[in-house]
Amino acid sequence: MSLIENNNKQATRSEQAAAQAAASRRGPDEIAQDIARAILARQLPPGIWLREEALGRMYGVSRTKIRAALLILARDNLVETVPDKGTFVSRPSIREAHEVFAARRLLESEVVRLFVATATEREFAQLEAQIHHERAALDKSVPGNVREETLGDFHIKLADLSGNEVLARFIRELVARSSLIAMRFQSSNESSCSSDEHGAFLAICRQGKAQEAVDCMLEHLNRIESSLSLEETPPAPESDLFRALLR
Repeated sequence: MSLIENNNKQATRSEQAAAQAAASRRGPDEIAQDIARAILARQLPPGIWLREEALGRMYGVSRTKIRAALLILARDNLVETVPDKGTFVSRPSIREAHEVFAARRLLESEVVRLFVATATEREFAQLEAQIHHERAALDKSVPGNVREETLGDFHIKLADLSGNEVLARFIRELVARSSLIAMRFQSSNESSCSSDEHGAFLAICRQGKAQEAVDCMLEHLNRIESSLSLEETPPAPESDLFRALLR
C-alpha cells in the first residue's frame, strides 16, 4: 500500500469518527428534527416502523434519547406508538384527511385576514422570494419531495407573518399532516399549478382585498384536497431507514 493510500484511509477513518462523534452529541430535539425532515420530504412513508435500536445505532446515542425524540414527534402527530409493537410514521385515515383540510380552511382564512390587514412591503417581499424559490424547484432535476416541501413552506411562512404565534403553530402542524396525507393518498397536485396559485393569491393580497384573498386561498385548498385519491390502501413496505434519514 502506498503512503498516499494509507494516508487517505486514515483520513477517511478520521472523518467517519468525527462524524460519529458529532452525531452522538445531538439532543432529542435535533434528532426529532432530522426524522421529521425525512417524513415531510416523503422519504419515510406512512406506516413505516421506526426502530429505536436502528435509530440509536445511526445517531450513536442511547435509546433514551431516541425515545425522547419520538415523543416530540408524537406530540406533533407525525408518529404514533402502538403498545407492544413500536413507533410508526403516522398513517392518516380518510376521515382525518377531510378533517385536516376543513381545519386548514378555517384557520388559514383567519391567517389571510390578519396578513392583509397588517402586511408590510418587506413581508410581501419575503413571500415573493418564497414563490421564486418554489418556481426554481420546478426544475425537473429537483426531487418531487423537495418541491412539495417548498410549496408547504409558503403556507407556513404566511402564517408566521400573520403575527399570531398560536395560529402559526397550528398551521405548521396541519401542513405537516397534509404532507403525510398526500403521501398516504397519492396526491396528483401539480407543483406548477400550486405555485401559480400562490402568485395569484399574493397579487390579490397586495390590493388589500381581504375577502377576495380568503376566497382565493379556499379555492386553492379545495383543489389540493380534491387532488387526493381518497381510497384505503395497504401499508407501505418498509424502506431503508438509514438511507432515508441520511439522504
